[in-house]
Amino acid sequence: MPDTAARERMEFDVVIVGAGPSGLAAAIRLRQIASDLSVCVVEKGSEVGAHILSGAVIEPRALSELLPDWRDRGAPLNTPARDDAFLYLTRTRAVRLPTPPQMHNHGNYVDALGDLCRWLAQQAEALGVEIYPGFAAAEVLEEGGRVVGIATGDMGIGASGEPGPNFQPGMELRARCTIFAEGCRGHLTKRLMQRFNLGEGRDPQTYGIGVKELWEVNKSVHKPGLIVHTTGWPFDAATYGGSFLYHFGANLMAYGVVIGLDYRNPWLSPFEEMQRLKTHPVMRKHFEGGRRIAYGARALAEGGFQSLPQLSFPGGCLVGDTAGFLNVPKIKGTHTAMKSGMVAAEAVVEMLAEGQNQPASYLPRLQASWVWDELYRVRNVRPAFSKWGFWGGLANAVLDTYVFRGKAPWTLHHGEPDNVALRPARSAPKIDYPKPDGVLTFDRPSSVFISNAIHEENQPAHLRLRDPARAIAVNWETYRSPETRYCPAGVYEIVGAEEGAPRLQISFTNCVHCKTCDIKDPTQNIDWVAPEGGGGPAYPGGM
Repeated sequence: MPDTAARERMEFDVVIVGAGPSGLAAAIRLRQIASDLSVCVVEKGSEVGAHILSGAVIEPRALSELLPDWRDRGAPLNTPARDDAFLYLTRTRAVRLPTPPQMHNHGNYVDALGDLCRWLAQQAEALGVEIYPGFAAAEVLEEGGRVVGIATGDMGIGASGEPGPNFQPGMELRARCTIFAEGCRGHLTKRLMQRFNLGEGRDPQTYGIGVKELWEVNKSVHKPGLIVHTTGWPFDAATYGGSFLYHFGANLMAYGVVIGLDYRNPWLSPFEEMQRLKTHPVMRKHFEGGRRIAYGARALAEGGFQSLPQLSFPGGCLVGDTAGFLNVPKIKGTHTAMKSGMVAAEAVVEMLAEGQNQPASYLPRLQASWVWDELYRVRNVRPAFSKWGFWGGLANAVLDTYVFRGKAPWTLHHGEPDNVALRPARSAPKIDYPKPDGVLTFDRPSSVFISNAIHEENQPAHLRLRDPARAIAVNWETYRSPETRYCPAGVYEIVGAEEGAPRLQISFTNCVHCKTCDIKDPTQNIDWVAPEGGGGPAYPGGM
């Protein structure tokens, strides 16, 4: 194995892992209030925004607090939200429902989140922040029970685990404080949760998977600022899920499906559900005459208020979706992620000025902010759907929103983690998905192709089985290998079943970094770790 002693070392006041909205907001705020601090951001994507597929509804509240003159600075928020529609679908019809208050979008924007991150990176660099894209944080550095930074991954390691001819050792980025902004299910955050027991006394985190396409649509159907959300078909009453459809930019439309990963039927395929939803008469008309230009998928942390972990620990803290600041009923998290990064930055400046061991004021500052109140008010919505299914969850949402206005005298809790929810395959109904037509609906290989996912093939697989035997003894025998269906990139495949000798084949180069396998595997047998820096999808800007 490579010699860690050969690694170069760089020293900073603060290192931030991840150049998403929360990490960049933290970097900007740090330099705004303490311009003498040295701040470094590392990003595993080939460039800032490379792992963020375009098309999101963005609430600018936190951005306005961070950079009040963002309009004058040319922030790429150009499509104001205009029309909201919330639909309940049956197989052939749609019923328009009242749009819940949390989903009202007046004052919001429909634009490319990746482009916003690229712009935020420019603002950070103008303040003196150093940003290193293409460098994946692979290891947490710890000394004396305290996090002292991270190490980036080695480059040029062969599939056997030995250094190849182009080997370059990773770099140690040491810091007085390290902020982890990895996004949902960050692989270093996963280790920190275990190391410092950050989930003690909290509900287990629950997740969803969002599968998304970007379309260039016909001018005749394009309505910039149109926002459509659906619930109901094709999901049964026990499965939490819905779709989104956003018109923005120059004839662009983002479309996708989000499904709670606490679903029970192992035959369910989130990718296939997303494809067949497009065939609904109300949905189909948006796609006619258009062409699909990009594809991606990402897990979302849906636990909300009850599942927020302990946010700080010796030498560091968690911000953004790696901690779980998504407002699920609002279907937005950029504003809360950014605000968490800003609040964390203020606590870190205090920590460094006073010589503290960790940013102790982070939680009290957050509790005094609008983020805490916003998440508290919607805390009962998501767990109710898990407990009582669609109709019970909907009734609770109406009661909680319109009667108690988020101040119900009780708090519902999340139960078991998502990975234990699956029923055995023999007791679950199979789902017959239609074959793709290549015009409106597609298969996974063609979808992965337009994600521009690239991984160096001669490297150790970044999808690792703790016990390879379980792939057949448990996943195949009991659940008929649900990883072959919940993976939206076709990474997992069972071969040899017809000959009576099934085995799991892992095509890690297809991976679009959604993290679903790390979450949903029944026995938590799959670990997602960072591949070589720059690997994964590459979503270009300007779409």
